Amino acid sequence: MGDVHEDLDERAGRQDHLDVDPDLNPDLDLNPDLDLNPDLAQEWLRGLTLNHALPASVLARLLTVEGLPAYVSFWLAQCSLDREKTAVLVGSPQVEHRRNVAENPAADVDVLARLARDPEPRVRFVYAVLMGDFGRRVPDGVPEILAGDSEAKVRRTAARWPLPVPVRARLAQDEDASVRAAALTPELWPQLPPAVRELLLADPEPQVRAAVAELFPNEPEPRPHPQPDPAARVRDPDPLVRAKAAQDPGVPTALALRLTDDPDDHVRLCLSMREDLTEEQRAAIAYVVPGGYHTAPRWIVERGHEPEVARRAAASGHVLLRRSIAGQRLLPADVVELLAADEDFFVKLTLCESCQQAPHELVLEMYTYWHGLKWSFLTSHPNFARAGLARFADHPNPRLRHAALYDPEAGPDLILRLIDDPNVGVWARRDPRLPTQELHRRLGLPDSARDAAANPALPPTTMHRLLDLAGVPNPPTAD
Repeated sequence: MGDVHEDLDERAGRQDHLDVDPDLNPDLDLNPDLDLNPDLAQEWLRGLTLNHALPASVLARLLTVEGLPAYVSFWLAQCSLDREKTAVLVGSPQVEHRRNVAENPAADVDVLARLARDPEPRVRFVYAVLMGDFGRRVPDGVPEILAGDSEAKVRRTAARWPLPVPVRARLAQDEDASVRAAALTPELWPQLPPAVRELLLADPEPQVRAAVAELFPNEPEPRPHPQPDPAARVRDPDPLVRAKAAQDPGVPTALALRLTDDPDDHVRLCLSMREDLTEEQRAAIAYVVPGGYHTAPRWIVERGHEPEVARRAAASGHVLLRRSIAGQRLLPADVVELLAADEDFFVKLTLCESCQQAPHELVLEMYTYWHGLKWSFLTSHPNFARAGLARFADHPNPRLRHAALYDPEAGPDLILRLIDDPNVGVWARRDPRLPTQELHRRLGLPDSARDAAANPALPPTTMHRLLDLAGVPNPPTAD
């Protein structure tokens, strides 16, 4: 790990340097001579759309601007929302704004529920699809409203959610065949009137009859699909059949071990990851570790949270078992310590990507050297930010200079040192520790105006003054 680990502070920290000190950046006194060319005004607007401290009143004004950047819809689906800002978006006259807020995991669920009665079918449909996603609570009565929607696709989607029996029974008699099919459940069937069941059994639409047949086959006790004899599966000429047998715990260990010298690489790999093998038996198999990500064996997926299962997998000589257990969100401290010292890079990377207890030094190491698609997400790990990272401000590696900005004890001097860095300056200019005068100055520089407007320390009154100068009207309903 080299200098990444030298003299690291032992105190755990979080990325709390974004907390704004109200005394650090009082309201800015904008220079009346500030150059207000159109390009500068556009940079302010773009920056404000990226400001996570945007108040509802500024959001309302921004939504009136035509020609905002193409990424604005993505921003509305991902920006930080509270109850007030959710209400601004839900009440917007623009259909896309209302649809975007339905896609935002942070939207207030009770305000969002107003979309169940939105005048635009597209909005109601997106809300019906996503209302319970992201772990959101579904407000009482909302599925019933959607189940009575005028659009069949909305009613069909509402059938995905828990519904009172009378409401679901009504959908089972809907005029649209796709809704009738979606409404049917084994729990509903015995509660339907006999006449309705007869109609569904004889429904003119094949999809409805298929739904009935799938839930209630004609045979009172469906016959299970016969499983070939385990020995026959092990001898099967199809390698996919042998691979399934190799990982099936129902196939006796001794019988499965006949596949130790199987000519197919995948068969031997499946065999090598069986739970019931000893490490000696595992090592005797000439398995090949494939490149890229892999699927964890079922026994680790189902029982990897058990301490003894975790310890056994972490101590295994099989690298894929160690990678698999490293993907657990929580692990015993001794298992974390063992995996953090693993010789395999991807064991350590998986630990940092998935496990909350991955140590700070390791998370920083992976952040520094990993070039895969998820490298930037490591900054959100709970053990990434820590006092002492500021020492990397002049490091030749730009990743470590970026990490310096996550030091919660660093002050404005660090931000000023990095503000024009070609690799990390964009983050420094958006850091709330940026001194007030410099933040003000950057608002007037074309190359920095966007980042300064995105700085969460920018006071709401200053945001409004930027909108005034950019010619954005103040709607009568804005606060």
